[in-house]
Amino acid sequence: MLKWAKFFIALVLIPLCLGAVSALWKVLRATGHADTIWVAFLAGAACWVVVFLMLPKPMWVYVFGHELTHALYAWLFGGRVKKFKASAKGGQVVVTKNNFVISLAPYFFPLYAVLVVLVFLTGHLIWNWARYAVWFHLLLGAAYAFHLTLTWHILQGKQSDLTQHGYFFSAVIIFLGNAALLLVGIPLLTSRVGVLTALSLWLQTTETVLRRLAGFI
Repeated sequence: MLKWAKFFIALVLIPLCLGAVSALWKVLRATGHADTIWVAFLAGAACWVVVFLMLPKPMWVYVFGHELTHALYAWLFGGRVKKFKASAKGGQVVVTKNNFVISLAPYFFPLYAVLVVLVFLTGHLIWNWARYAVWFHLLLGAAYAFHLTLTWHILQGKQSDLTQHGYFFSAVIIFLGNAALLLVGIPLLTSRVGVLTALSLWLQTTETVLRRLAGFI
């Protein structure tokens, strides 16, 4: 698809982005009473931010997860991985199938946070880890902050993943990917709002944005 066409598609998706912001705010307000979860989650995020600011950045760990996410999404779309390389200075993965989702997935899919969830769920099913929930929320907060901070860090430089599809289109897709993840993840984490309710809110707020935009035209 040509870049100018992707630019137009990104422009059309802007109301969906605005709707996501409003929906996220409403979901967060509805889950504000989940104090035991948010305190641990934010504490974990804060701990990672201190590490990020004060200590050398573990770029090899991030790059490995970044390239592995490319590979996982390539497999998801039926492709194969022909080459995989990761180091602190950068990485490369060569796949037999590529599209904008595979290219941009590492910027919205927090692989290490998902791994924390999978490990805890497995442990909980086998050994009943309910008593370790606070540590789960702490580690999840740290892992998600790791994803956000280091993704922002590498975005300060030129990324071929973004230039390939255009910066505007890439930014919109990355934002929507992160928003969708949060609108599904927050309800599952806090159990205060249903996932379908959160997604319905997204549709409703997007409809409101479209109506307001139509009023200006």
